[in-house]
Amino acid sequence: MSQASVRDKFTAYLTEQGHRVTNQRLAIFDAAMAQTEHFTAEQLLERARAIDDSVSRATVYRTLPLMTESLVLREVDIGSGEKFYRPATEGGSNQVAQVVCVDCDKIFEISAPFMSWYGSTVSLKLGLKPISQRLQVSAQCIAHRSGGRCPNRTKK
Repeated sequence: MSQASVRDKFTAYLTEQGHRVTNQRLAIFDAAMAQTEHFTAEQLLERARAIDDSVSRATVYRTLPLMTESLVLREVDIGSGEKFYRPATEGGSNQVAQVVCVDCDKIFEISAPFMSWYGSTVSLKLGLKPISQRLQVSAQCIAHRSGGRCPNRTKK
């Protein structure tokens, strides 16, 4: 799905939910969709302000839930108290496993197509229908443990 069609999906969602489509929300959308790595709300604020300096922190924090509800962003909680976001994968598939480096909080994602089967199998045994699932592994950086520095650490 192209960025233009994802933008159309987001603006249609805003309109359907009775929210205005503003330049600030579109700047936040553009900044979020330009990301290839996971990002925080504060990082998104900085990037959105580079597009439109009138973007406020409050608007970012109000827009993020709208972007996740409209399925253009995925929210990732690694248990650090801070949420991370990433553009949703093409087709909206959430069949990914997350591996989180406990040394630098970098989030890696790998395809995990077995999750759909597993979630359905376990839920159906209990008479339930799965609506969401996630697999998250916390791991230590071998290079950090042996050399004292995590090569994945990036400036936060």
